Amino acid sequence: MTPAPGNARAANHPYRTMREFVQAMDDTLPGKFEITKEGIVHDMMSPAKSHELTALRIRKRLDKVLPDDLVAHTGTPDVEDAPQGIMRHPDVMVIAEADMEGEGAFDPRTLLAAVEIVSRSNPDNDWVGKMRDYPTMGIPVYVIFDPRTGTGSALTDIHPTPQGPRYATRKDFVYGEDVTIADWTISSEGLPRYE
Repeated sequence: MTPAPGNARAANHPYRTMREFVQAMDDTLPGKFEITKEGIVHDMMSPAKSHELTALRIRKRLDKVLPDDLVAHTGTPDVEDAPQGIMRHPDVMVIAEADMEGEGAFDPRTLLAAVEIVSRSNPDNDWVGKMRDYPTMGIPVYVIFDPRTGTGSALTDIHPTPQGPRYATRKDFVYGEDVTIADWTISSEGLPRYE
């Protein structure tokens, strides 16, 4: 059997093949799909209420301090760096409203910051995978809130390493402290924890 020209082209490019699979499965399987250098990440669990409440509170707190032309966005589409073979979906992203215009995925180089709330079912996705992928995609600030422990980290200053771009600066915090996300500071007071 001879594959159709489009399928042959996709077969020669693993990222395209994974992207087509994710698009096909997105509405048929529960959970969230992302693509990393290692392959497809599928978080089968729906986010817990405390996960979603944390994202909401962070978004609202950021909205109060961001200038009018920037937004704290919690929706779709994905953030995609096709040349790197990475497609991610931050829980909260700080981006200029103008950079949200048009069709397709967001360009990661337009994000000022990505914020993740650690998933109870797959914490390594946030603490390992995204800590590797976000600097590779050129996202200058990555902040992690971990409702499992009531702690988090703000990562900045991308620099080259033998393993690829990585964040050079890490500032850990505990819930209740102020957290700086790029040029803006919000409180982490009153964020829910997983039970």
